[in-house]
Amino acid sequence: MVNDQIGGIHVLPPLVINWHITEACNYSCKFCYAKWQAERETRELIHNPARSRQLLEALYALFGPQAPDNPLSGRMAYRGVRLTLAGGEPFLYRRLCLDLINVARGIGFEISVITNASRLGIAEMRELAPNLSILGISVDSGNDHTNGAIGRKDGKGVALSLGDLRERIAAARSINPKINLKINTVVNAHNWQEDFSDAIGQLCPDRWKVLRVLPARTDALVITQAEFDAFVARHRAFRNIMSVEDNADMTQSYLMIDPHGRFFQNRVGRPGYDYSAPILEVGAAEAFKQIIFSPSGFVSRYPSVELPEVA
Repeated sequence: MVNDQIGGIHVLPPLVINWHITEACNYSCKFCYAKWQAERETRELIHNPARSRQLLEALYALFGPQAPDNPLSGRMAYRGVRLTLAGGEPFLYRRLCLDLINVARGIGFEISVITNASRLGIAEMRELAPNLSILGISVDSGNDHTNGAIGRKDGKGVALSLGDLRERIAAARSINPKINLKINTVVNAHNWQEDFSDAIGQLCPDRWKVLRVLPARTDALVITQAEFDAFVARHRAFRNIMSVEDNADMTQSYLMIDPHGRFFQNRVGRPGYDYSAPILEVGAAEAFKQIIFSPSGFVSRYPSVELPEVA
């Protein structure tokens, strides 16, 4: 993604708001960070379409490019707002998710999703793809044994093969030739020595985001800096599409909302999250004041990265 400056302010094509609509997932990745603490028993907002719409309207009213009280004015500028729906696995709630996307587009958002693609057949893709600017798919290994060790299989022990993913991606691109494909890979103790060249070559993403595993729930799959650097260096051939994010790069640089409609951020120096009050209870502006978001950190994730040399 290209960004420029006007009067010293970075201008980005979109501001990205990530709404993790559910904790539920049909996989059980051991490093998954998608676990949020609720102060009281409340159902995930996605199950209430009316309140989901209210949340999206409140977010766009605050962060829309022309919003009069936009708290980011003067610190960054952008030409639109992209809503990324993530989970868990958002398409466990297929109908609710597809309807939410239609609502969000009507409000003014661009749309992207992050999914494991296991619930996206051709019928779903026909409805989804025309509404997306970016299709993000999590791919943490091209090896069936490694996927099993990570937990990237459903309750029946089934995971999508690279062939399955190729078919789904081909369908999305056929339906919407303008769609961009992003692959997300979490580098961890089970896959840091793997060569992804064949997988990335087959899937042909427009962007490959390579993230170092966060010790959000367990230290079992944590890797060293040298191991992460070795993985990145091994894939230098893909540097034109690779976006590398270490743990520090992810702290306070994402604008994130949990399934209960609260802003949240990774805690600094310790596992877990800091939360705002629910946006629909205190208002988007007040809730945003209760978390730390770094515009410079957000912007810094977009320029080209310097890749380490092979040791």
